[in-house]
Amino acid sequence: MLSNTSRYAIRAVIYLALNENGVSKIGIKQISKELGIPTPFLGKILQSLAKHKLLLSTKGPHGGFGLAKDASKISLMDIVSVIDGMDSFNTCVLGLHPCSDSANEHHCPIHQNYAAIREQLKKLFETENVGELANRIKESNFSLVL
Repeated sequence: MLSNTSRYAIRAVIYLALNENGVSKIGIKQISKELGIPTPFLGKILQSLAKHKLLLSTKGPHGGFGLAKDASKISLMDIVSVIDGMDSFNTCVLGLHPCSDSANEHHCPIHQNYAAIREQLKKLFETENVGELANRIKESNFSLVL
C-alpha cells in the first residue's frame, strides 16, 4: 500500500518527534545514519515535507530539520499525501479507468472487496498521528534506529 518513500518519510518524522529538543535541529547525516536511509534520498524526502510545512529546515553548519508543528498535529495522511499523493485512496487498485469513477456502475472485479479496506486505511492514516506513534514507540521495545 505505501511506497518505500512514504515509509522512510514516516520513520524520519517519528524520529524527529522522538529526538527533538525544541532548540536545535537534527542534521540529515545523523538521521540518515541512524535510520539507514541514503542521505541524498532522505534529503529529497525531508525537503518535500519542509516545502509542505510539515518540517522546518535550517541550512548551515548547525542546520538540520525539526517538526514545523506539534507532533500530535501531524497525521500519517499528512505525510503520505505529500509523498505519494492520494491516488492510492482514490483510484482503482487494478488501474482500470472506469472503476475509478465513483458515478460509474461498472467496477473492476476486486472493487467490492477492496473499497471497504481502502476506506479503513484512509481513516486509519487520517486519525493516527506522529505524536501518539512516537509515544507508543517510547513505551515499547521497538526502535526506529538500526
